Formats: sequence, structure tokens, C-alpha cells
Amino acid sequence: MHKIVKPIVTLVGAGPGDPDLLTIKGAKALAEADVVLYDALANDELLSYAPKKALKIFVGKRKGCHAYTQDQINQLIVDNALTYGHVVRLKGGDPFIFGRGSEEIDYVESFGIPTFVVPGISSSIAVPASQGISLTKRGVSESFWVITGTTSARKLSTDVALAAQSSATVVVLMGMSKLHEIVAIFKKESKGEIPVAIIQNGTTPEEKIGIGTINSIQQVVADKNLSSPAIIVIGEVVGDSKKSTGFYKELKSISNKQVLYGKE
Repeated sequence: MHKIVKPIVTLVGAGPGDPDLLTIKGAKALAEADVVLYDALANDELLSYAPKKALKIFVGKRKGCHAYTQDQINQLIVDNALTYGHVVRLKGGDPFIFGRGSEEIDYVESFGIPTFVVPGISSSIAVPASQGISLTKRGVSESFWVITGTTSARKLSTDVALAAQSSATVVVLMGMSKLHEIVAIFKKESKGEIPVAIIQNGTTPEEKIGIGTINSIQQVVADKNLSSPAIIVIGEVVGDSKKSTGFYKELKSISNKQVLYGKE
């Protein structure tokens, strides 16, 4: 007798990079997977939670690597669910924070396939926290913006200009290629002295960080050779962080000294 396939799709947030920051519910979903479709930003170690016999398909986007289009990924999810049963779509961070998770859910549900979502720990919050940077702090910051640096039109979000006018902490994801534009916007608001942290590969062993101000951060990036994937954090909370205060003051007084955050 043929096994009756019951298609089901679970979107699982893989967290910010450290495999230990996967949720217990996410690990349970992976353990029940027949197929895992995973992104570049989902740590490969997480695949060990899935059964050995489960089909594991890399559908992420890395430089120099073939990238599936979103339409192809959507179709792969549906095809594998109808063929094998339970598909776990493993996405970096949280699926609904600039992860196109809602698009995938909408497409899958259009075929009548049941879907479930397991939220993930978003890098926008976890990566600054891991460096002692609190996005909100009484008397310092009453709110925070999380903004994409690259919209679907490949442009910087216009929300950055609005955020620069506020006193909120600003977190920019996927914004390294637009750093010069971001700096220009904050300078226009006379915020050249606002502290900035750029954290590359946050919560992983490859983590690197640079701390400066709007005026100095581009030089810091050049000196430390920082690049994507990285998170940009702008706001007084950066300089206020207990973990970063010493580095921040030292950087202001010795601008040409290279400071590795938490690393020798």
C-alpha cells in the first residue's frame, strides 16, 4: 500500500545565527519534517534536528551561488508538500521580519495546504542585545524602528529619513550597501555625533563589530573591513551600553585605533 501523504507546511524562524537560539517549538517542528527547505541565513547545524532521512534542500541566496527566485521557492514548497508530506521552511531570524514569510504562506494556502508558523528570534533585537545594546532604555530611548535598508525596488526605505527625525533607536537590516546614504540622512538632521554600532555575523563565531558615530562610522567600516550580513544600530543606547562604553570613548579619543568588540 502507498503511504497517504498529508501535505503540511511549517514556517520556522531559525533565529539570528547561533544555533542555540532556535526555539524549542522550532526544533520539534524540524524533528517531524519530511523535507527541509533552508536559507543561507539559517545555521546549517540546525539541520541536525531533522530526521536523517528527511530531504534537505538549500534555497538561499549567497553571492556566487545560484539563487532560487521567490516564485521558484514558493513552488518548491508546494511540490514537496504534495509529494512528501510535512515541509519545514527554515528561514533566518523571524519569518515575518523582512523574510517574505507571509508571501510563502499565502501561496501555500492557495493550494489548500495547512500552514503553521513558528516565530523566530529576530536578529534585529537579538544581535544588539548580545552586545549589551538595549534598543529601549528609560530616559534614553522610548521606541525603536526596524527598517530594511534595501526595498523590493533595491532602494533605501524612505522610513529612514522619518526615523532620523525622531529620538528613537534605529535598526537597519540589509543596509550596508546603503551606508553612505544613511549617514547623509542623519547628517542632514545634524546628528553627526549620534553613536552607531555595526555588527556583522552577529551571535556567531565570525562576529565582528565596529563602533563609532554617524561622522566616523564609514571610516570604522573601512578600517575593520566590515561587510554584509550586518546590522546597523543608530542611537544614544549604543554609547550608553555598559559593554560598549569603554570602546566607544576610546574610539572617539583614538579614532585610528582598531577596536574589536569582545574579541582579541
